[in-house]
Amino acid sequence: MAERVQAGATLREVAAEFGVGFSTVWRHVNEAALARRRVDHSPWRLSFGKREEIFAGICRGESDSAIARRVGRHRSTIGREIARCGGRQRYRPSQAERIAGQLARRPKATKLAACPSLLAAVEAGLRLRWSPQQIAARLKLDHPDQEAMRISHETIYRSLYVQSRGELRRELTAQLRSGRSARRSRGRPERRGRIVGMVPIAERPPEVDERRVPGHWEGDLLIGAGGKSAIATLVERQTRYVLLAHLGTARTSAAVVAALEQRITALPAHLIKSLTWDQGSELAAHQRFTEQTGISVYFCDPHSPWQRGSNENTNGLLRQYLPRSTDLAKFNQFDLDHIAAELNGRPRKTLEWATPAERMEVLLR
Repeated sequence: MAERVQAGATLREVAAEFGVGFSTVWRHVNEAALARRRVDHSPWRLSFGKREEIFAGICRGESDSAIARRVGRHRSTIGREIARCGGRQRYRPSQAERIAGQLARRPKATKLAACPSLLAAVEAGLRLRWSPQQIAARLKLDHPDQEAMRISHETIYRSLYVQSRGELRRELTAQLRSGRSARRSRGRPERRGRIVGMVPIAERPPEVDERRVPGHWEGDLLIGAGGKSAIATLVERQTRYVLLAHLGTARTSAAVVAALEQRITALPAHLIKSLTWDQGSELAAHQRFTEQTGISVYFCDPHSPWQRGSNENTNGLLRQYLPRSTDLAKFNQFDLDHIAAELNGRPRKTLEWATPAERMEVLLR
């Protein structure tokens, strides 16, 4: 109505056009002058002009769908707008604008604040160093019929980082992988000699690449502070199941092979078929390892960590527990088993949010 008056129509002409009284048009035009001073910064919210169009459509007897097409919104948006403001008989643009402003300023309890059990579940996942995406997906899997236990990973991030809506305690951000520096290039001049009798990764059976068959592992060393300590890391390619082996300060090939034998041979024979390693001298005694275990060893090309992608990713996860400045010799095998258990208990997107432990348990039955 205010737009018609601004276009030059008299108040009586507008009253006749919309089928309302003269005083209604007068009051509406004056209230509209105040409402227009508000700047609507959000493209998703209905502006005062859109509300005038809704009112005009109501006066013409148009359906919600017809009004929605006119203002460029979904019909459910129009239906909610009209219902919230008293229905078709009582809807007025200026009143609707005031109600919208009041609702926008009203404090709203977030989903985490409104559901203590959901908050507790999210905090428990963060303490286990699960990512927000892992937490959100696993909640959906574990509580398929409980809408109250659903939350998006973006909501978790916002609650952690936005001070005004931070239901999650800020110290839990330390459990996230965020903030990690980019990997440094590992390209260096080749100084080490060729390992005797090594079999290149190009000769590895195709079934290993496709991850169709379990029992094929990737391995590497995780180095501690100053290069003085290390642990051996093993990852099964199909299940992403992790094994860790304590080395302390012993990094000779004999010590590494002995530690690997002890850890990996605890599994059934059908789950230990091959091992892929980089060309580090710590596995120079690979032939002895194969003789003792029956496990074939394949070596990656130089400076090609992506050929052991699962192991590289796992080593990145392990840095949450074992930063580069850590003396790894301080961690005994019990400590490492506890860390491995936490990693094996994390839901993985690549496993359709199952955990490595769950996938390995199926294979061990």
